[in-house]
Amino acid sequence: MLLEDEKHDVGMKSGDKRWRRIFGVAGRACSRLLRRMRTLLLTTGISLILIAAATGVFFHYCAKAMDKQLREGPFRNSVNIYAAEMVFTDGDNLSIEDLTSVLRLAGYEESTSRGSGTFHVSAGLLELVAPGGSTQPRARISFSDKRKIARIDVNGRDVKTWEAGYPLMANLSSGREKRHLVTFAEIPQVLVRAVVSAEDKHFFKHRGIDLPRIMKAAYVDVHAGRKEQGASTLTMQLVRGLWLQPEKRWKRKFVEAMMTVYLEQKWSKEEIFETYANQVYLGEQLAYSIHGFAQGSQTFFAKELRDLTLPEAALLAGMVQRPSYFNPYRNPERARERRNLVLALMLGNGYITEADYRGGIGSTLNLAGPQQHEDSFGAPYFLDRVNDELQKIDPAEDGLKNVYTTIDLNLQREALDAVNTGMAEVDKLLAKGHGKSDVRAEAALIALDPHTGEIKAMLGGRDYERSQFNRILAKRPPGSVFKPFVYAAALDTAVSGGDKIFTLASTVNDDPTSFLSDGKPYQPANFRHELFGTLTLRQALAKSDNIAAVKVAQEVGYDAVVAMARRAGLTSQIAATPSVALGSYAVTPLEIAGAYTTFANGGRWLKPQIIASLRNGEGESIGKQPGESSQALDPRVAYLMVTMLQEVMRSGTAAGVRSRGFVLPAAGKTGTSHDGWFAGFTSELLCIVWVGFDDYRELNLEGARSALPIWVEFMKKASQLGAYRNAKAFPQPAGIISAKICVDSGKLAGDLCTGARYEVFIIGTEPQESCNIHTSQPNLALSGN
Repeated sequence: MLLEDEKHDVGMKSGDKRWRRIFGVAGRACSRLLRRMRTLLLTTGISLILIAAATGVFFHYCAKAMDKQLREGPFRNSVNIYAAEMVFTDGDNLSIEDLTSVLRLAGYEESTSRGSGTFHVSAGLLELVAPGGSTQPRARISFSDKRKIARIDVNGRDVKTWEAGYPLMANLSSGREKRHLVTFAEIPQVLVRAVVSAEDKHFFKHRGIDLPRIMKAAYVDVHAGRKEQGASTLTMQLVRGLWLQPEKRWKRKFVEAMMTVYLEQKWSKEEIFETYANQVYLGEQLAYSIHGFAQGSQTFFAKELRDLTLPEAALLAGMVQRPSYFNPYRNPERARERRNLVLALMLGNGYITEADYRGGIGSTLNLAGPQQHEDSFGAPYFLDRVNDELQKIDPAEDGLKNVYTTIDLNLQREALDAVNTGMAEVDKLLAKGHGKSDVRAEAALIALDPHTGEIKAMLGGRDYERSQFNRILAKRPPGSVFKPFVYAAALDTAVSGGDKIFTLASTVNDDPTSFLSDGKPYQPANFRHELFGTLTLRQALAKSDNIAAVKVAQEVGYDAVVAMARRAGLTSQIAATPSVALGSYAVTPLEIAGAYTTFANGGRWLKPQIIASLRNGEGESIGKQPGESSQALDPRVAYLMVTMLQEVMRSGTAAGVRSRGFVLPAAGKTGTSHDGWFAGFTSELLCIVWVGFDDYRELNLEGARSALPIWVEFMKKASQLGAYRNAKAFPQPAGIISAKICVDSGKLAGDLCTGARYEVFIIGTEPQESCNIHTSQPNLALSGN
């Protein structure tokens, strides 16, 4: 038997073994756990290191991409679009309102301070100081009859002109974005407070990410079961707008957060807010997207950003959340409710008083009318053409920042008025003819300098808001507006030669005739089926005789007519057929405008130009190419054509020009096809007018009753502006001789020739034979040079 002590020892040994087993198992488990923890920690550490490295690389990549754009500027692809320099001339038919509207676009500010770049109106006087410093010239412009410049004084000296600078029409970016760039100093405090109240209350306190706001938004969203509140700060919104796509993914959110933090390190709050104010999207207006509060101020209130009232600032700030939904033109009640909410937030933030709040919510929206914003000059079609030209240029690559165009805003205003006035009369005539009051034809007008090809005014339609289709580029048959090119081809035989030499005294008979066209008979008829018998070429064009035009084209050769049209820039598909003489092949008003420079510019064709110069941010030219031009006609032939077109106005289908009171030396031609046309020019200005239906219906109004009245109204207004006022007689080139002819025979007139008149010829082509119809002594050439 074991003693008690021995039993105790045996028990102790047995317990020790059990505990050793327990501790052994536990130790091995701990070892395995430690090994696993080491592995996990090592894996996690490596993963964290890799994630940190990847994040660092990605952050570096984002930072590098951001730095590049920040160096170049966030709006590196945007360009300023300027009109032609505005020059006011003593005697211009312009009111104070006309001048001040342009001065604002040219950067002048209305102020009594008499500081640089300011103007002030008082007692019928306009006082202004040119931009650039205190030593700049000071001008005083006085008016007579409230709509005419009577005198211009500069620094106390009577002068004839004042150069007011280049009006800024718009700032355009790729994607048809329209904006006016402003600095933070130019943003009124009331707008800053409205924006932060509506979008980011703590903007000037946080560092890009507002954590308390994020937590609050998450809490509200969880309890609501849907997304109720946004937590994006202004900086996050700016980052998203400049660099990211608007997709709702965690990856984008993560990138957005990193870029936000980086931007806050690189830029001051003022720089961030300034860029945000220029970038923010405010909806669509016609063919453009509106970006920036300055552009929004122009679009919705027709005023400069600095002139915004409290309710107007609140409305713009409120639109940021949902621009289309809160568009005040389409949804005025929603816009008003949103504006009032922003005013309440401003009151809660202590930015405005209770009285300000009450006054604000009780005010009207005070929106500008559809034509009262910056397009009040009627230039949106022109701006579209500029935008089309810019699509061929990479602004960032070329350093392009400023585009100086050719448009004269004062002339553009007169074009808009003339079309509105003229088309009101057309509407009445159409309503009478169709028996309906809702018949609405369209119109287009283009005016250019006939010696440079620069487009000075352009209207592609009556109402850009209703239709952005630019009819200046629409192909339509020009009708009799084309006939001068038939006669130019004929008269060109005096220079180029041919089986028959044509002169203005050459005669043609308009007896009804059938011509072959593609093996089929073609029988043109005159308007109202009138017949005039034997006509000189001058008479035939003046009366716009159809049969005579086709006969002349046949004699000179249809191919020669087409070649003449090609030399004058009419590159459309014009075929050598009898109907070509009557303008049956479609061309655009833009092409016709260019073609008529051939007559107005001494035979030299000029391609219409819309851009005067391209410049970088330092004002340096960046390679604007000279406009296209070529000698399409001998100057002597061009002069003969001008005298024929003057006859059209004197005694022909365009005699209404003179009866309507336009008396300056001018030349032109009516046209009637499906549509109404008029093409005419003075020594200073060329203008083409088209009137018709978009659906190609017959207008059933001659050009003399549809397009001509618009042309006269426009040219009368243009002739009261300095640049176009002094239209002169068309100069006669060397090599022209004058002779008295009998219009019945086309030969030298005798004493018994009752229809005698003086005619001009290229020397060597004047008639040598006396009239064989009336027996008399011939009257030989009288003058020449």
